Amino acid sequence: MELEAAEFEVNFTRKFIVKASNPLVKPHILTLSNLDLLSGRFPVTYFYFYPSKPHANFNITESLKSSLAKTLNSYYPFAGKIVLNPSTNEPEIMCDNSGALVLEAQANIPLNALNFYDLNQSLRGNKLVSIYPDIPLQIQVTYYTCGGVSITFTFDHALGDASSFGKFLLSWSEMARNKSMSCVPDHQRSLRISARNPPRYHSSLDQSFVKCTMEEIMNIPTAKTLVKRLYFIENSSINQLQSQACRNGKKRTKIEAVSAYVWKTMVQANIGTSTNKSHNAVCKMGWLVDGRSRLHKRDYDPNTNMSNYIGNVLSLAFGEASVNDLKKGSISDVANMVREAISKVTNEEHFLDLIDWIECHRPGLMLSKIVLGQGGGVPALVLSSGRMFPVAELDFGFGSPVLGTVCSTIEKIGVAYMNQRPNATGDGSWTMSCILWPELAAALESDSIFQPMTADRLQLQS
Repeated sequence: MELEAAEFEVNFTRKFIVKASNPLVKPHILTLSNLDLLSGRFPVTYFYFYPSKPHANFNITESLKSSLAKTLNSYYPFAGKIVLNPSTNEPEIMCDNSGALVLEAQANIPLNALNFYDLNQSLRGNKLVSIYPDIPLQIQVTYYTCGGVSITFTFDHALGDASSFGKFLLSWSEMARNKSMSCVPDHQRSLRISARNPPRYHSSLDQSFVKCTMEEIMNIPTAKTLVKRLYFIENSSINQLQSQACRNGKKRTKIEAVSAYVWKTMVQANIGTSTNKSHNAVCKMGWLVDGRSRLHKRDYDPNTNMSNYIGNVLSLAFGEASVNDLKKGSISDVANMVREAISKVTNEEHFLDLIDWIECHRPGLMLSKIVLGQGGGVPALVLSSGRMFPVAELDFGFGSPVLGTVCSTIEKIGVAYMNQRPNATGDGSWTMSCILWPELAAALESDSIFQPMTADRLQLQS
């Protein structure tokens, strides 16, 4: 039985600073790339939950600390600190082995009493995750009365993106199991991602992105209160939506199919019409796109492969459609709109233009206008696919997790947000961590596709 937030208490027992045990480099400044300046510096938190295991003599905290120290030898920027360049006021990473923060805590409940669905309740009071803004990497290990454990990993976005963090976590889990790291991290940020000379870009980027300050990012105007929810989507539901999206002989991905369903549901929940009463009411949807496979595509040198690049290589694709078209269109019709919108940024030229656009607007931070709350009052939802992000693979020596997901601890954001992850069982089902308008959450839950995440679903015992 899930407990009310007031009954859920966490007692912090120990705190450690973990440094690289044998750093591979001398202290130095790592200059951020142009695309790092587009990250928004938001904290990114991943949640992993492990059921009780019969390892009475296995000290989880000490094992995690020891393997983390070894992992930081290769991922040395993660043990540094973010400082401001005195000339440009841009952030950069001081690789000085200041160390990562590890917190140990004890909860007063079993894991199955945690509210996995209502993340507003679970995150209240900094119980599952505490944010120390001056430390780029923070880990909280929380023990439950049942013997279960949760681990939260919080990264400063300047350190990298989801691909970077996934590789770091997988490398750490490999070190914890005394295995060789499958990824040799590439930290050549400004060498890998550099502007053309002279820089040039398509004028449309001026409509999509804007230069901003950290103060503006921290105070994004929000028209409505958003709720944080965690959902489960069965593999059969995903396949059914994909089948509908692929009618007329067109192949569409699962993400495109689910995106089409979500976009139509936004309209059914009156998201587009509640803020725009005009006859031409519109609704926007966006997708985060990783540029690693797009950049250096025309190079034949294997050394230019960016698969192990650690840093930010993300852009945003946005599609806009009229409420009327979204209402009338089939899943297949809307999936076509999704494909068209995403295809505009899934190419090398877009990323080269974006790098050059940032170069022309430096020094400073940059962000999508819509994410910054400058979308002209048009509601927008951003979906991020984490299909390649490690979930079941994150075994730190005491078994695989029953759940791995991501959730933002920030309170102000200019868009609604969905983040997809594979289910830990590996059966093709998904978890969806969401920041939504309450009416969209209600509309999604009125159907059978987005199912609230529960302890029973995770088969957690007391």
